Amino acid sequence: MTTAVQPTRQYAVGSLVHARGREWVVLPDSTPDLLVLRPLGGADDAIAGVLPGLETVVPATFAPPTPSDLGDQQAAGLLRTALRIGFRSGAGPFRSLASIAVDPRPYQLVPLLMALRQDTVRLLIADDVGIGKTVEAGLIAAELLAQGDARGLVVLCSPALAEQWRAELYGKFGVDARLVLPSTIGRLERETPYGQSVFRPDGAYVVSTDFIKSPRHREDFLRNCPDLVIVDEAHSCVSDTTVGASARSSQQRYALLRALADRTDRHLLLVTATPHSGKEEPFRRLIGLLDDRLAAVPLDTDAGRRLLAEFFVQRRRADIREDFQDGAHFPSSRDTAETAYTLHRDYKKLLDEVLSYARETVRAADGALQQRQRWWSTLALLRTLSSSPAAAVQSLNTRAGVEEADTPAEADRTGERTVSDPADSETPESADAVPGTRLPTATGATATGTEATTTEADAEADDEEKARLVAMAESAKKLYGPTRDAKLKKLITTVSDLLDEGYRPIVFCRYIATADYVADHLKKILNKKGTEHPVAVASVTGELSPDQRVTRIAELTGTDEEGNPAPERRVLVATDCLSEGVNLQESFDAVLHYDLAWNPTRHEQREGRVDRFGQRTDVVKALTLYGADNPVDGIVLNVLLRKHERIRRVTGISVPVPQESESAMQAVFEGLILRGERSPYEQEGLFAQEDVAEQLEIAWQSSAEREKRYRSRYAQLTIKKDEVAAEVDEIRAALGTGEEVRDFTRRALGALRGMPAATKQGGFTAHTDALPQGLRDTVSHALGPRHPRPVVFHDAPSAPRGEAALTRTDPVVAAVARFVLDAALDDAGKVPEWQRPARRCGVVRTKAVERNTTLLLVRHRFQLNLPARDGSVREQLAEDARVVAYRGRPDDPEWLPEDEAVALLDARATQNTDPKFATENIAEILAALPAIMPGLRNQSAELGRTLEASHRRVRTASRARLAGLKVVPQGDPDILGVYHYRPAPTFPQGEGA
Repeated sequence: MTTAVQPTRQYAVGSLVHARGREWVVLPDSTPDLLVLRPLGGADDAIAGVLPGLETVVPATFAPPTPSDLGDQQAAGLLRTALRIGFRSGAGPFRSLASIAVDPRPYQLVPLLMALRQDTVRLLIADDVGIGKTVEAGLIAAELLAQGDARGLVVLCSPALAEQWRAELYGKFGVDARLVLPSTIGRLERETPYGQSVFRPDGAYVVSTDFIKSPRHREDFLRNCPDLVIVDEAHSCVSDTTVGASARSSQQRYALLRALADRTDRHLLLVTATPHSGKEEPFRRLIGLLDDRLAAVPLDTDAGRRLLAEFFVQRRRADIREDFQDGAHFPSSRDTAETAYTLHRDYKKLLDEVLSYARETVRAADGALQQRQRWWSTLALLRTLSSSPAAAVQSLNTRAGVEEADTPAEADRTGERTVSDPADSETPESADAVPGTRLPTATGATATGTEATTTEADAEADDEEKARLVAMAESAKKLYGPTRDAKLKKLITTVSDLLDEGYRPIVFCRYIATADYVADHLKKILNKKGTEHPVAVASVTGELSPDQRVTRIAELTGTDEEGNPAPERRVLVATDCLSEGVNLQESFDAVLHYDLAWNPTRHEQREGRVDRFGQRTDVVKALTLYGADNPVDGIVLNVLLRKHERIRRVTGISVPVPQESESAMQAVFEGLILRGERSPYEQEGLFAQEDVAEQLEIAWQSSAEREKRYRSRYAQLTIKKDEVAAEVDEIRAALGTGEEVRDFTRRALGALRGMPAATKQGGFTAHTDALPQGLRDTVSHALGPRHPRPVVFHDAPSAPRGEAALTRTDPVVAAVARFVLDAALDDAGKVPEWQRPARRCGVVRTKAVERNTTLLLVRHRFQLNLPARDGSVREQLAEDARVVAYRGRPDDPEWLPEDEAVALLDARATQNTDPKFATENIAEILAALPAIMPGLRNQSAELGRTLEASHRRVRTASRARLAGLKVVPQGDPDILGVYHYRPAPTFPQGEGA
């Protein structure tokens, strides 16, 4: 038996067809032989392919409402908003805006406009910590994917941030990326057919940079890498590290990025808040990935800066603060302060002894190499003792990293990396180990590399030095606890004060040993017997894997196994493994620097964990703890931190420490340790002159002033934010305003037995237990099985985990809209009456009209012809919903202005309408709908012209291609709702009534 092949026909993008017992919309990429279809009113995950030659496919029309589906004007408003919230293929010029779960601020669209100017997108996004670089990169990626200019996506990042990136891509941009990590590669390879790569050019991945850079995986990745690459914390891939394993790792990272950038048609987004470490060479390597010319062009010329401006976007917090005047959660200010303490006499005695030991051991060095080794080992001891007695004890019992150095220069490079905080060092994720102090004594190598002869005097000196180190370690152990450790005592008092003020602080420490020491004492003292308000304390350090860090934070800030909320009084103690990339603003709002970083940028990164978009506390706090009589703290404060803050306040610009900072710090420390005495092994340039700190400040100030002048030439400043905001507002209005979404969600949940109750913060709570089963399951999936009950809905663009934000893109709001729309479009008999809060027609008697007026809820479909970067024109489907109204008869309508039509949604019924009359009346209106269709077609054409003009404005602003741009209505508009308003009769009043 043979099956006759049906003749095929061409269906336009956006047209309706009937197949498999339901209606579908034809999508782009369809051919006469294969139709790519999406269910009418369905989501993209229900897309199917249908072969017209084997299955019955016929043209279809959207079914009009029926007279039995009567409701009131509130039902009309619910249906309209549910439809608009559900749009995922909006018709506006930003194609991805309808399908992402984030409401971008106007400034966040500026990098997107810059990207649209380029044939191949190459951008360095270097905005300040906490103002949304991830969202900006995600917007560009979503738009490139939505327009078809990119087929796939890969994010290269630290393994510690991989899960966060995956969650951001999925939750905010609808991109379901696969994690490629050492812990997942085995499973991925088992799931991949034999002989094929884990990677596909059209796939989406979040990949550990350190994992994929290895020779075993690198070549396969490069062959199959998607055409859009985002590199997070890109500065770590060009760091100026030239020692041992770190040098190899940095070189491999850069080689990977260089190979990716060498393919000229690959889109590349580099993301970092610290693009310039103060050293020119790493910065040149970074921007050279975007365009080869940038590796050498003079940046102190107009031509050089203009070239850089095409690829570089950087805004400071002050630049964008005005965009948060609408109540969005972004701190209005950061309250910073220094908190001093005075060392206990025993602690001071040990510090003086260490300084004396440092002076003696450096001066007694046998050759330049040993001198540099001793210099760095004693500096490590000074820094660890300034941190905590626990760190000092560990340092005294650990071999110094500089021991392996073969030359003085190599000793300096190793020391800078392990003891100092150089601005161009690799990610601090694993840089919190305590540096060692112990070195071989007189039996070591001489300056020429030959073996020294061990004498009896050498052995005696060796034993004496070891005994001295052991004695210092024993002295340090006696300093444990707040009795002799004044720094810890001050911390406890300061943390207690912050908790009493309602703050939830993060305490940042330099070393793992210090973090554990601090956390242990905070737990004991803040929760001692009889404490009225216990405090939850946890520590997160580089000893934990990335997954373990996430789990530890979730245990501190999330609900417990019984669903109880996290304690409000909580403290997180962390090392700098959490100072980059990790978002902690939902659970913490204060930072306390227990240890001073030897790099001001690190303080900015720490404070950026809480001072960022999404922070609900208006004023965040940042406190710096320091020893008033600790000379090490004094040097760091005076030479670096206070100068950095002073320059930032004067110029309004935060610039990295100049390259001279490392030599300046060494010079000042050498002055402290050697008391101005010159070593017999002093080499030229080894010890800086006394004015080196002053020279550093001059260079720093000059750099800030120069940067301030150059910023006026950055390309982002040529894009008018007001114009961008106008386009965004127009798109948002078409998709549903914030007020409309808030009112819809509250009304819909009330009708669906969610019992919404107002909160003091302006939102409301709703119970999910009585919701319809399908909606209840969807909400639970979106919030997590252990979400707080009742569900909290925040009147804000963002919400903490397990709660909802009253925005159209929030997963819970979208689920409510989807349920309301589906229930309204289903046959009335299939769904219980109470589960259908929206209805497709109604008759209302009201004083809001003086003549019979009919309101229509109309859905338009358009085919967008969008010029692509390669010169072709891509077809895409778009939808738009509008409310229109007319007075009089359908065959001679008097169309109302749009604002008058929308106002009818708020019209109140002033008199009951007899159900039988309402049914007969609406039946007459529905029967006459064909007469109104010519007017609706004209409105589709006019709306198409308006949308095309909007696309042209955005493309003109971004200098994108215009040839071939066209917006074409597809088929007749769908009439989803019909609502007839009749004047309420006016009864005579007074004596003659």
